Amino acid sequence: MKIAVDAMGGDFAPKAIVEGVLLAQEKVPEMEFILYGDEEKITPLLTSKKNITIVHTTEKIASDDEPVRAIRKKKQASMVLAAQAVKNGEADALFSAGNTGALLACGLLIVGRIKNIERPGLLSTLPVVGSEAGFDMLDLGANAENRPEHLVNYAILGSYYAKKVRHIKNPRVGLLNNGTEPTKGNELTKETYELLAKEEKINFIGNVESRDILKGVCDVVVTDGFTGNAVLKSIEGTAMALMDVLKTSIKGAGTRGKLGALMLKPALYNVKDSLDYSSHGGAVLFGLKAPVIKTHGATKKEAVAQTIYQIKGMLESNLIPDLVEYFEKTEKEA
Repeated sequence: MKIAVDAMGGDFAPKAIVEGVLLAQEKVPEMEFILYGDEEKITPLLTSKKNITIVHTTEKIASDDEPVRAIRKKKQASMVLAAQAVKNGEADALFSAGNTGALLACGLLIVGRIKNIERPGLLSTLPVVGSEAGFDMLDLGANAENRPEHLVNYAILGSYYAKKVRHIKNPRVGLLNNGTEPTKGNELTKETYELLAKEEKINFIGNVESRDILKGVCDVVVTDGFTGNAVLKSIEGTAMALMDVLKTSIKGAGTRGKLGALMLKPALYNVKDSLDYSSHGGAVLFGLKAPVIKTHGATKKEAVAQTIYQIKGMLESNLIPDLVEYFEKTEKEA
């Protein structure tokens, strides 16, 4: 297994990326890594070069670059070279913490879509309160608009991921809506509901509301990209606001409050960790011919390592070849 790594993508690159690779290597020494980026900056960070190759380039895609224009003009950018390596079969997966739009463009225009999947979606495993299980949700923003057939594809993709990577035998699939009744929602969700109810390949449990998804009401949540991205950012914002409220309350409670906080410190860290979806790995641009994974730009070495374990699970499970076979077979049957 070989991973093409955009070593220059992200706020703390290449340090956080290289340190994360080295951390992961302790658990998965059999994996190989191709690091694309500035060799002069990467080499001093390497405490070990075992199974690590550096492909030197000083060109990179900035966070404020226009995605499609950037990948067409910056053909020697670390992200573009990593994507080309996957396309050419030199690597099995692509990982980056860089410009999200550019990575989506690299995935679509360079790596390529699985046949019969018109619009790949972004999938992340999000936390379930009081549990380590989590749930998978897509699309989280790869597409601003979707049609019902796209959401059906997401349901199938999400089910495969939950089965193959997270080892859930019969994952429950829910359609995100503003009510649980079948008649609720707009035209998109109503039409999607009818299609999902007829789909025999998934365990569709009906509509689910956003207030319930963190309770583990289902294993896979399906929605359009605009809604999914809004929900994801609401979860992020709520988690950050909650921690800020706790800090402010503790500081304003005087000595007694600070002593109480000291005693509760382990529990408070558990709350923080349980709301951190990066502990489950990165976001998968799902529906492509190979795994393309994105982590947050401000990611630290621990999240990088966790994403590498996630990629390992995807490759070992034969997930992508199985999906290619499924969607090609579906076309023949149609």
